[in-house]
Amino acid sequence: MANQTVTLSALDSALSRFLAARANLPEHQKDLFAHRVATLSKQQSQGHSCILLDAKSKALVLASGLATAAEDLSQAQPAPLVVNGDRLYFYQQWFYEQRLAQHISSLCLTPPAPTAMPEVFERYFTPGKDSPDWQQEAAKMAVSQIFCLITGGPGTGKTTTVVKILAILLELAGSALHIALAAPTGKAAMRLQEALIYQKQHLPCSETIKTQIPETATTLHRLLGAQPPSPHFRHNAENPLSYDVVVVDEASMVDLALMSKLVYALKPQSRLILLGDKDQLTSVEAGAVLADLSAALPYHTVDLKTAHRFGDAIKTLAQAIRQGQADTAWHLLQNGDAATLLRSTDPIGYIAEQQEQYLTLVKNKADYPQIFAAHARFQTLCANRQGKYGVIDINLRVQQTLLRQQRIQLAGPWYSGRPVQIVQNAPHLHLYNGDTGLCLPDYHQNGALRVFFQQPDGSFKKYLPNRLPACETAFAMTIHKSQGSEFPEILVVLPETANAVLSRELLYTAVTRAKQSVKLAVSYPVFAETLARTVQRATGLLATFNRYCGG
Repeated sequence: MANQTVTLSALDSALSRFLAARANLPEHQKDLFAHRVATLSKQQSQGHSCILLDAKSKALVLASGLATAAEDLSQAQPAPLVVNGDRLYFYQQWFYEQRLAQHISSLCLTPPAPTAMPEVFERYFTPGKDSPDWQQEAAKMAVSQIFCLITGGPGTGKTTTVVKILAILLELAGSALHIALAAPTGKAAMRLQEALIYQKQHLPCSETIKTQIPETATTLHRLLGAQPPSPHFRHNAENPLSYDVVVVDEASMVDLALMSKLVYALKPQSRLILLGDKDQLTSVEAGAVLADLSAALPYHTVDLKTAHRFGDAIKTLAQAIRQGQADTAWHLLQNGDAATLLRSTDPIGYIAEQQEQYLTLVKNKADYPQIFAAHARFQTLCANRQGKYGVIDINLRVQQTLLRQQRIQLAGPWYSGRPVQIVQNAPHLHLYNGDTGLCLPDYHQNGALRVFFQQPDGSFKKYLPNRLPACETAFAMTIHKSQGSEFPEILVVLPETANAVLSRELLYTAVTRAKQSVKLAVSYPVFAETLARTVQRATGLLATFNRYCGG
């Protein structure tokens, strides 16, 4: 990475010039120093927490007076930059990495709690064909340790397992536990909430235990008490969370800073259970926390292996994509069963056709649950926002097609049947980035247009369109925004030419959103190049864990 060419933003350049002007270096060396800083800034915006330095660059940075060697920080005042071995950090990212590793290492070293009797696990986990039963193994680990990581692909039973874990913990405690359920986004929190409400009904335990398992999940920002525009939270080590158990779903989406702040806010002896899929996309912000944690802490990680969400066709396709087997995956798309299909024609007409059922229900003034169920049947996922076959392009062209077909009546930005996705958090309205809703006539307000959002309990919240935070039409959404969601049928649309956004993890995430059917609109060259690319983030978290844990 030290010699990697990057395209710098105005912010990268301005920051590098600002620090270079204050560096204690000869003028002829300031440009080299500025380039290192600009590269670090750019790479951080791309999700890396650090960059690698060669010996010459390391000496230059340390001579600038603006960097401190990590081993000297206990005696020196913090500087804007930190050099740790051959890695260069901004101080903040280095601090988050160190604090996260230190706190989780401390959790891992906490003496294990008494383990449940075998008959308890046998009651919750009935014998099956899988040996070992990885869900039961995950439960045993979670009960005996105060930190655990449960990984696995979609449909492997992570939520099912954690519901049983909570019931077992409550039985062992003999009294109520204060339990928090959280996820990085509002949509993911709602999915976790829905799954828990459903799963706990089938637990082999008393109603008393069931009622003690919470039915409300929240975002991590809300759990920690966000205080915008400040980056700080209300809860921290001085004002810790009150929970005995904290469960975080979709942990692959949690960035380094947020995970560090969460762990920092746990009260002593609080259990932390992380759920996630390490093969999915990493967080938008810096870090690859879930992958680093699972690699660093194998004795605190159980990987669930059996997928139950979808059939063999989608499972086989997802496995081929995850393993980078482009020819195998392409063959499956061309010759697989009806659950997997490759589309070679322009997708706009097909996408418009998929809206017919729910738009007909809208026109016929059907009940809201019927309309929402019909709309949720199908979703288009795109790799990019901009360009041909990006989200903006597809949404506009689908809307124009529906207008020509007279399936919608366009009298302004808001029309009956318009699907929308929130793109800006609005906690005061209980709306969050990624939430999706439908603009529909309000039958109780003389047909006036309102935007409806379905709640986990099946009820609906409605808002005046002009009260909503920033939102956009959502006939198509990005694959990133679909994380934490699932749909019976999906169409994945990739661009005509490969670009930097495409990766194996992106396509794996997209395909595994489908429960019944997945179709792709892509050429083979773009498909093959997508599978050849993997997300490799530069972090020092694994090395830091090894130091704290003596690995």
